[in-house]
Amino acid sequence: MIRVNALVKNFGTLRAVDGVSFDINAGETFGLLGPNGAGKSTTINMVVGVLDPDAGSVEIEGASSPAQARRSIGVAPQSVSLYPELTALENLRFFASLYGYRGKTLAERVEWALDFAGVANRAGDRVGIYSGGMKRRLNLAAALVHEPRILLLDEPTVGVDPQSRNHIFACIEKLRADGLTIIYTTHYMEEAQRLCDRVAIIDHGRVLDLDTVPALIARHGGKAVVEVVLERPPITPVGGKLDGTTLRIETDDPVAEINALYADRTAFTAIEIRRANLETVFLSLTGRRLRDD
Repeated sequence: MIRVNALVKNFGTLRAVDGVSFDINAGETFGLLGPNGAGKSTTINMVVGVLDPDAGSVEIEGASSPAQARRSIGVAPQSVSLYPELTALENLRFFASLYGYRGKTLAERVEWALDFAGVANRAGDRVGIYSGGMKRRLNLAAALVHEPRILLLDEPTVGVDPQSRNHIFACIEKLRADGLTIIYTTHYMEEAQRLCDRVAIIDHGRVLDLDTVPALIARHGGKAVVEVVLERPPITPVGGKLDGTTLRIETDDPVAEINALYADRTAFTAIEIRRANLETVFLSLTGRRLRDD
């Protein structure tokens, strides 16, 4: 469906994308996960043809360039791309008309998009007075009004309220179930873990690893941690790392460690199991040092 091969993009002396490659299957939700400034948006802009790569290529549905596959692509950019002085209805009519929709078909697509965004009751209001969440939802609907087969979402939940975020998640899950191919860029680990079939972790313009979430966790997540708060400091040495009355045990089998504590009649007041997740993988690959780039 989509083949990205060795993309490179420079901005002066800065190499924003440095040899990025990946394939995306039809009907797959594919995540690009990375810190701010990692090269995610630049990669997306080359995939859709907004930017020309300095090297490498993009093939979409057999076409040799994004321009040839333009009608099959819908894009919801990170910066909301709506006309604030127009109403939601006028925005959607305009975007649908760019793809040749007219008359009854246009009206049906606009009605669908308003319902999809959850703004049908505010269709006649200027978008400029919408909340941030409403704008994000309408931005997504505008990307879908022309019935694309491929949807590119660039940080679609930035700055939205919890209700709008859940609405966007539900919409994406419905589109996924309907077989739409989705590229989803984000720096929110929980979103990628929930929504994506496969994830590419990108940093400094390079793909550090790419796989399903369970495979990435198995490869880079490390062991689970059992954290136990003891009733009193132990008299005899115990396994794991002891900090006062807090015992931390790294293990591949946390249940066995807990059973061993019960068998030894270890007295404790609290116990917690922390398993590796996509955040663990992300920090393992990109580093734990705070960065502003």
